[in-house]
Amino acid sequence: MASRLGPAALLLIAFGTCAVAAQAVDYVVGPHDVLTITVWDQTDLSGKFAVEADGTFTFPLIGRVKAGGLTLRQVEHTLTERLADGFFRNPQVSAAIEQYRSQRIFIVGEVRQPGTYPLTGDMTLIEALSRAGSTTATAAGEALVVRDPNQLSGSDVTRVDIKQLQTGSAGVNNVVLRDGDTIFVPRAEAVYVFGQVKNPGAYVIQKDTTVLQALSLAGGVTDRGSTTRVKVVRMLKGEKVESKIKLSDIVHPGDTVLVPERFF
Repeated sequence: MASRLGPAALLLIAFGTCAVAAQAVDYVVGPHDVLTITVWDQTDLSGKFAVEADGTFTFPLIGRVKAGGLTLRQVEHTLTERLADGFFRNPQVSAAIEQYRSQRIFIVGEVRQPGTYPLTGDMTLIEALSRAGSTTATAAGEALVVRDPNQLSGSDVTRVDIKQLQTGSAGVNNVVLRDGDTIFVPRAEAVYVFGQVKNPGAYVIQKDTTVLQALSLAGGVTDRGSTTRVKVVRMLKGEKVESKIKLSDIVHPGDTVLVPERFF
């Protein structure tokens, strides 16, 4: 049985549709983009048009049309004015992007498929990470969106918690990307766990990882291990310093955690 939407839900859907449409017509056209132009009731004039390197394309009846640097709404306005100048009375023109080729973003670091990607419409950070095949097992828990400060006033680096982004936590900034943005996913730091643990070795940690969590990553303490005399070897001012540490303490990147044998 089909469900019915109330007036409030319908209003939200209508608002969302309008918002997406507004973002689409605000897209700035660039060289090599492919446009879909529709002139209502004039099928011979409608079709796909590639923007050339100089930012122009050829349109039937009116010849060369400048599109580079204009929004889709401005392209529609230009075509409407020129078609109305001696060809049609009150022409209805719509323009959309068929292929995004002029704007790019860069995704680097700990992702499965780093590289250059076309910026399509109102692409967000989570969509971009998905296109890059998601993050690797060695990725840190955050992504950095680096934006050219000459293009936009304000901070040029935005840090986003990836886990919170993926779970849709309230207040997380799912950044809407701009042309030229670079997304950098750094490699997570590691600690080393040795002694009386089941799987000694190096382990990737996230922010605020405790000693107990680090021991869990190493498979836990063996029957012979002591959890009351755990030590850490840490670099302080260029020197290695060994000290006792509690299970609730936070480990630092590069720490070596040592679990001794317990006394019987």
